[in-house]
Amino acid sequence: MKDSIHVSKENYLKAILEAEAEGHHVIPAMLAHWLEVSAPAVTMALKRLKRDGYVAVGADGVVRLTAEGREIAYHTALRHHLIERMLSEVFGMEWHEIHEEAERLEHAVSPAFEAKLKEKLGESGACPHGNSVLPASPAERKRRGEVQLSEAGAGRPYMVVSLHERDSKLLSYLHQSGIGPGKRLRVASQNYDQTVSIELDKGISILGRPAADAVWLKPLTSIVSKNNKNS
Repeated sequence: MKDSIHVSKENYLKAILEAEAEGHHVIPAMLAHWLEVSAPAVTMALKRLKRDGYVAVGADGVVRLTAEGREIAYHTALRHHLIERMLSEVFGMEWHEIHEEAERLEHAVSPAFEAKLKEKLGESGACPHGNSVLPASPAERKRRGEVQLSEAGAGRPYMVVSLHERDSKLLSYLHQSGIGPGKRLRVASQNYDQTVSIELDKGISILGRPAADAVWLKPLTSIVSKNNKNS
């Protein structure tokens, strides 16, 4: 568990914004889990954020960003996104290593350096995990024809298009399992215990539900059809 002193207000605000973007109702227990801090630490942090006008907590217990809080959260998410792309596109750092590094660096970037990153990389590109500045909601992903690995049909070929990236240990685990953006796989079976058996170039892997929920796929047939239309 992280020391609450090392979790800044920007971390809290960004976590709330990203959770909202994914379609979640944000409650204190979710923040404690995402940020790896204790429940009392979250309570204290939310009290300060509410006092300073960055969040509001409804009668239902749901935490919502104010306009000022949303602006700070988006700016932090944008810096994180740009740093991830810099580490990957400029320095060639591996996709499964950059999230934690970007978490550290996002608070140290000066406005001048941030402007240079925007100029060089632009704001609209995807990060190495396949995500925009803010993650798309499940509804938006499904409109694009994407499906979570935990719900993908057996026997069909897929390509990994994006990953939930907030958990560095999970990213490392997926990499070790042979799963990453652009990788092709076939779902062998959706199992009774909520695990998923998948066929990869390196052989068969079995993922539990939390890991499979973090992987978004697109059927290869739809990718091929789209490429044919564009050619």
